[in-house]
Amino acid sequence: MHYSAPWWLPGGHAQTIWPALQSRTDRLPAMPYRRERWATPDDDFVDVDWRDAPADQPAAPLLVLFHGLEGSSHSHYALALAQWAQAQGWGFAVPHFRGCSGEINLAPRAYHSGDFEEIGWILARLRAWHAGPLYAVGVSLGGNALLRWAQEADSTAASVVQALASISAPVDLTASGLAMGRGMNRQVYTRMFLKTMKPKALLKLSQFPGLFDVRALHAARDLYDFDNVFTAPLHGFKNTRDYWQRASAKPRLADIPLPTLVVNALNDPFVPAASLPQQRDVGAHVTLWQPGQGGHVGFAAGSPPGHLHTLPELVGGWLMAHS
Repeated sequence: MHYSAPWWLPGGHAQTIWPALQSRTDRLPAMPYRRERWATPDDDFVDVDWRDAPADQPAAPLLVLFHGLEGSSHSHYALALAQWAQAQGWGFAVPHFRGCSGEINLAPRAYHSGDFEEIGWILARLRAWHAGPLYAVGVSLGGNALLRWAQEADSTAASVVQALASISAPVDLTASGLAMGRGMNRQVYTRMFLKTMKPKALLKLSQFPGLFDVRALHAARDLYDFDNVFTAPLHGFKNTRDYWQRASAKPRLADIPLPTLVVNALNDPFVPAASLPQQRDVGAHVTLWQPGQGGHVGFAAGSPPGHLHTLPELVGGWLMAHS
C-alpha cells in the first residue's frame, strides 16, 4: 500500500481540512440513503442509513461503517466509502451512534470511544440478517471503538465479520486527548467539536434534569473537561483519565483474532505519531499501515481540485484480499 499527498496540500492540517470540506461540494454528492430505525434493548433507538446492493444479489458483501466523533452517513469519508461500495456491487450501511443521526436519542447516554457493546449489538443484528460476507470499517472514534469490540469479542469476532479496518483511530486516547487541547487543535478542531457536542449535552439535560453540572459544561473549553463533565460519568467511567485509559484500543491490539488493518498517517494532527502502535504491540492478525502523510481521515489525491477515492480503494482492496 502506498500514499503520497498531492503537492497542493502541504502538511497535516491542510490534508485534514480540505477533505472534510468536500461533503459540502458536488465532488461528493449526497447519497440517497434508505433509513431504518432500530429499537435498542435500553428503550432507545439507533438509525441506520443504507445503500443497498443490487436486488438480484442478496448475498453480496456488506460494508458497515462506524463514523467518527460527531460524524454521520454524510461525512466526507462515509460518502467516499459509499461510492466505492456501490461501484463494487456491495451493500453499505452506516449505523449512527446515539444522537448523531439528526435527532437526539432517548436514553441518558450518548456515545464514546470505547462503545464496544453498542458495536457488538449492531454487528450481531447485521450478521443475523445478512446472508453474505460482512466487513466493518471504523473511522477515528469509531475506529477505536471497533477495535475494542474485536478485542472484547475475542474468538467470536471472526464469526461475525470477515475482516475489519480502522482509519485514523486515536488508539491511545490520552495522547490524542491531550493533543486536542493544545495549539491549533484546541483553537480550531476542539472548538468545532464542542460547538455541536455542548448543545446535544444540554438537550440531554433537558430530558434528564440533574444529569450533570450545567455550569461545568459551559465552562469546558477542551475535550478533557467535556469528557469529565459529560462523557465519562454518563457511560460508567470515574472521570476522563479513567475513560481514556480503559477505552483505548492500543494496549490490547495483540488480542484481535481476525484480519485487521490499522491505518494512521504520521502527520495526523489528532493522533501524535509517538503514540502509534509498533509491530511489537500487535498480534499476527493486525496489519499496521502508517504512511508519512494523509492527515486525519484525509488522504486526498490528484491534481486540483483533487478527489477522495484513494483511501476507499486502498482500504476496500485490503478488505477484499483478506476475506
